[in-house]
Amino acid sequence: MSRVHDALRKAAQENPQPAKPAARIPKAPLLAPDVLAASPEVPAQEKAQEEARQQGAAAQAGFEARPGIETPSVEAPPIETSPTITRSAPLFDTVADLECLEEFILDARQVAFDPLPEALLMNPARPRATPAEEFRSLRTRLNHLQTIQPLHTLVVTSPSPAEGKSFTAMNLAVAQAQLAEKRVLLADFDFRRPTIDNTFRLAGQPGLTDYLEGKVRISDIINKVGDTSFYVMPAGSPVPNPLELLNLRECRALVEALRSHFDWIIFDTPPLLFAADANLLATMADGTILVVRIGATTFESVSRAMHSLCENNILGVVVNGARRSELYSKYSYYHDYYYSEPEPEKAEPPASDDVVVAHK
Repeated sequence: MSRVHDALRKAAQENPQPAKPAARIPKAPLLAPDVLAASPEVPAQEKAQEEARQQGAAAQAGFEARPGIETPSVEAPPIETSPTITRSAPLFDTVADLECLEEFILDARQVAFDPLPEALLMNPARPRATPAEEFRSLRTRLNHLQTIQPLHTLVVTSPSPAEGKSFTAMNLAVAQAQLAEKRVLLADFDFRRPTIDNTFRLAGQPGLTDYLEGKVRISDIINKVGDTSFYVMPAGSPVPNPLELLNLRECRALVEALRSHFDWIIFDTPPLLFAADANLLATMADGTILVVRIGATTFESVSRAMHSLCENNILGVVVNGARRSELYSKYSYYHDYYYSEPEPEKAEPPASDDVVVAHK
């Protein structure tokens, strides 16, 4: 038998039969929607797969699905969105008020010149003080530049806080106002940390933010200091969006209108490296002054500040915090002159008939 099987196996290997083609599976005919609706129930395998998928989704939701119990639908938590800052309808037409700006300046509310002692402002009663003389020198250079190029609006800023920008802006404005026939305006555009209102004792008074929001008129924020040509605009109420206010067309219209009514408009602005307010105001102003402090401002911060301004008409740098010996070390005569207090007038001796002579 084994020989017979070997012979058959050898014959099959020598004469192989051709493989039969696989039988084609007929395609299922396409059914119309109405036919599909009347089709029989889903097969058991597909139904089991659907139940397994529902159980997996229920397990992800934090509970186990049981047969015979409906699985509750899980709603997605609401997405929290940041509130949109919208500007309320203005009560006054701020742009129309600018047509009567000269009238408002002449009728401005007058306040006394009584700055805080710690502000270290120039004192007209002490004209020989060295800080006053330094600001007069700065005033002279700026007035010379004004004869060469159009220069009326000036931004005073610094790279970082606590470098003396507000101190420089206020003293420069006071120095300019001491000249005859010079109308000077000091405007506090540092809406983030204003200081001018406290220095001139104007806390609680309406200011630039109230005007830009349309809450008050331009006549309500102009303050005349004493019987001089020096005017002050405080910052106003705190706002959550100071940069958005500066981007309003009312702000640009205000800067353009002030230029034709004042000889000098000095803007106190936030530091350059901490807010973009000063960069925006520098594009509206005629020039920019950068204030640095000896021993505090680094070279890197100055470079970054200059780069952020894109050299947008930078007039110069004011170095703050110098010592007295650094200013007049080589000129002892001028040092003694500027730092010596005037001697009080000596009382005249009494008349000869009133002199009492004591004899020993």
